[in-house]
Amino acid sequence: MKPTILVLGGGIGGVSAARELSRKIGNEDGINLARILVFEKEKSSLYAPSLTWMMVGKREEKQIYGDLSDVELGGIEVIHGEITSIDPEKRTVASNGTEYKGDYMVISLGTKLTDRHDLSRYGHNFYTSGGASSFYEELTQFEGGEIAVAVSSLPHKSPVAPYEAALLIDEFVREKDIRHKAGITLYTPETEPMDFASEEISEKVRRIMRQKDISYKPEHELISAGKNRLTFSTPGGQGATAAVPFDLLAFTPGHTSPDIIQEAGLTGTSGWVEVDMQTLETSYDNIYAIGDIISLPIGEGKMLPKAGVFAQYQADTVAHNIARKIRGKKPDKTFEPKGSYILDQGDKASKVDGSFDDGNLTIKTSSMIRHWEKILAEKTWFLKNF
Repeated sequence: MKPTILVLGGGIGGVSAARELSRKIGNEDGINLARILVFEKEKSSLYAPSLTWMMVGKREEKQIYGDLSDVELGGIEVIHGEITSIDPEKRTVASNGTEYKGDYMVISLGTKLTDRHDLSRYGHNFYTSGGASSFYEELTQFEGGEIAVAVSSLPHKSPVAPYEAALLIDEFVREKDIRHKAGITLYTPETEPMDFASEEISEKVRRIMRQKDISYKPEHELISAGKNRLTFSTPGGQGATAAVPFDLLAFTPGHTSPDIIQEAGLTGTSGWVEVDMQTLETSYDNIYAIGDIISLPIGEGKMLPKAGVFAQYQADTVAHNIARKIRGKKPDKTFEPKGSYILDQGDKASKVDGSFDDGNLTIKTSSMIRHWEKILAEKTWFLKNF
């Protein structure tokens, strides 16, 4: 009897895992050596790295979603609907009133986004297509004032996104010829830009923002929000606070692990799914987790950033090892936290890449080539998977 693999989630990690499993196991149309079930409540898959482009009008919603029905090739079947229970002991998943049992399970359910401090009443959550779109609608009507980009809490996925958002907003108001009437400020609890990287890289990001006249406010922990006003605790001493005005607000939501994962007892002391650092296997045999839902330490108290590029590499590692197991062979691939991310500025972009576990990272000079590299990554994702 051919094995069944349950893939939980149809985002970047889940789609990558399903595609890689099908290919590495040897599935073809009509010759399927394994059954791969992808569980996803939505009918389409969001390519989240393009949301910052959407918030400044460079993308429309239809351009950043892939139809999950296009994934159903090579033994892959998509089960649409909410997952109502997960039993890691039995390796089962319930959805739409049916229980599915797998020989293997890959969990890639991402994060649960929460509306901290009721921010959606006052601004736009640009981590969703609806929020990115509504921000753009308001931005087109903007004629001057204070624009705030606020990181509501840590950790959050796509750690480069708030910085990229501020830089793309800067480009937009410059092209509209109202930059002299617009203040742009980025507020974050971080001590420095993308503090998982080196001080050199953080300083270069600060320099880019200074060159664009973007005000940067680190160590600002959001404690409340109201109409046209945000209040932060600040590094100015115990109990120090700052209330700041804004006319237009883009914010990152809160991030937690999904309720269904917590209910299944799959989260550890970190609040996220904890896995073997090399194989990405959980404490349950043949159950793996990848992407934003996991917590991976990279030394000095830092955690691996929650980014789509790592979800793809992790999917490849897990798919390779599951395919080996199915063939009766010993898994022999380990995940290495190496990768890159691009900080787009509109007309050009910077690229950070290297090894995230030992901090051996470099930042490449801003150029148009890096900007087109990000565009190519987006196009390749859709061509490869949909």
